[in-house]
Amino acid sequence: MSDETASPLTAPDISPLFADDGPLATSIPGYRARLQQVEMAQRIAAAIRGNQAFVAEAGTGTGKTYAYLVPALQSGGKVIISTGTKTLQDQLFQRDLPTVRDALKVGASIALLKGRANYICHYHLERAQSEGRFATRAEAEHIRTIMRFAKTTKSGDKSELVAVPEDSAAWQQATSTRDNCLGQECPNAKECFVMAARREALVADVVVVNHHLFFADVMLRDDGLGELLPACNAVIFDEAHQLPEVAGLFFGESVSTAQLLELARDARTEALAAAKDYMPLQDAIRGVDKATRDLRLAVSGENLRLPMLQVAGDTDFQQALNTVEATLVDLAKHLEAQAERSEGLENCVNRTHEMQLRLRRWRSNASAEGEKTEYVRWLEVFSQTMALNMTPLHVADIFQRQMAGHPRAWIFTSATLAIGKDFGHYCSELGLMEAETAQWGSPFDYAANSLLYCPPDMPEPNSQFYSEAVVEACWPALVASGGRAFVLCTSLRAMRRIHELIEERLSRANLDYPLLLQGQSSRTELLDRFRRLGNAILVASQSFWEGVDVRGEALSLVVIDKLPFAPPDDPVLAARIEHLRKQGGNPFFDYQLPHAVISMKQGAGRLIRDERDRGVLMVCDPRMISKPYGRRIWQSLPPMKRTREIGEVEAFFERLEAETRAE
Repeated sequence: MSDETASPLTAPDISPLFADDGPLATSIPGYRARLQQVEMAQRIAAAIRGNQAFVAEAGTGTGKTYAYLVPALQSGGKVIISTGTKTLQDQLFQRDLPTVRDALKVGASIALLKGRANYICHYHLERAQSEGRFATRAEAEHIRTIMRFAKTTKSGDKSELVAVPEDSAAWQQATSTRDNCLGQECPNAKECFVMAARREALVADVVVVNHHLFFADVMLRDDGLGELLPACNAVIFDEAHQLPEVAGLFFGESVSTAQLLELARDARTEALAAAKDYMPLQDAIRGVDKATRDLRLAVSGENLRLPMLQVAGDTDFQQALNTVEATLVDLAKHLEAQAERSEGLENCVNRTHEMQLRLRRWRSNASAEGEKTEYVRWLEVFSQTMALNMTPLHVADIFQRQMAGHPRAWIFTSATLAIGKDFGHYCSELGLMEAETAQWGSPFDYAANSLLYCPPDMPEPNSQFYSEAVVEACWPALVASGGRAFVLCTSLRAMRRIHELIEERLSRANLDYPLLLQGQSSRTELLDRFRRLGNAILVASQSFWEGVDVRGEALSLVVIDKLPFAPPDDPVLAARIEHLRKQGGNPFFDYQLPHAVISMKQGAGRLIRDERDRGVLMVCDPRMISKPYGRRIWQSLPPMKRTREIGEVEAFFERLEAETRAE
């Protein structure tokens, strides 16, 4: 693996495109060239030209999006761009790509491709309306709204229909999944929105996807991106720090009670439409439905991740699982007897066999392809559903097999990939040991505009009243900042307790800072409220640590309760720790610490989002100072001025207020 001093391959000089008198500056209002952006673009252009793997960390404000879009559009080849979130995917397709394409005056065509669940399915929508089985009046009205939309939309993308909430149960009935899509056998195949999007993607020069779709379709050889990749000259992963986790999800296997209930629901719908006179099938469907619900009830609790060994000796769980398997055998028998009566019933037969196979593999720990890859088997328990998962202990070998074959460039970029200046951990996770690497820091003046505050006299993070100590320590900072804060927690329990304590403090102090809590509404709605209010305090957990962009004074303080180490009793982490230990490695320094550093960099990255932003990052965890490894963590953060004095925090915000008044 080479470092940032590696000399790039010879490539056409694209720096004039970024110059003050270049096409970007003359076409895009407010654009200003940054040296880091130009250097990064040159390296990506060289990697695309040489069909290389290139890993690039670019700090906040580098302008990495333009740094990869310019060489991608200039390359003249077919490019797939994969993002971490659908939000960034939409932003790239709707704003960034057209802006850069128009500025460069290139004729590249672009396409947006999402997973099936994002597109209206004519077949399932019509079935839902004709069956008329809705839990609420609102759901029925939503179906009618979707029906009207389906007749006028060109894309069928549900994000265009804001009149129906994203979490409406109607969407489950109006869209398809990998399991229940009928493919070419569907009577509505010619008008299918998914197939139309894929046809557009096949002929487009640049295709924008997200990581989940990339792995689901390319790695599992589905009929979407699996067709695109052979013709592709470059794959660019933005927010690439998420790839190891997403790859583990898709290189593994899962069967959930939600999937089983969906199978029962779809089988019931198909049976009513095509085999209403065959009552044994309805009895078999009810059997699967009841057995599945009983399986979920066999494990008490919610929001749990349990190793398989924990339920291996549980008689109730094992009996419930046996019953599910028995009812699936019965369902398959009756579906097979009626399968020739409709494509939908035939699809349900195939799905039932697939569910049986996945359950057998989960119990036997055999991989789908009979490979020697080591898997950890575990359960994830939610309030209403439960999933039985098989996750590979490491994904590097599997990922490398997917990269092999047709020569193409593979670009990996994010603001958080390295530990200090070392890319070894990230590259080893994906098997990128031959990749070129480079790192560019943020152009923002962190030393002048930010402060890193670690309060003194904090108890150990595992102490009983740690959340109380966090609120005690951060309260003066919250008052000094006038609200305008994120309080980021490493667990939902801590989040709820800290929110409760801050609420009590605000009431006692008679302060009217609006207090928001993750889960009160969608992330998008909470962020809109936070920006609009201007002096709010948002208490949140993992989903607000990354991918959140609040610029300006509305966010001036970020409080982090603990260093974000994953809980050691997590079944996947515990298995990987044991595996590393057996290999003679050091699980803490080789795995746990690098992951915590990358998460910490993500959380800290919420604070300074543009060159005018100013604020304080407060890390309450005493291990940042007291433990030798704490140094590696804060050295990976932006170069902020550091303090342990609350007086300096208060003085920082006083200066900020004075400067704001002066402006």
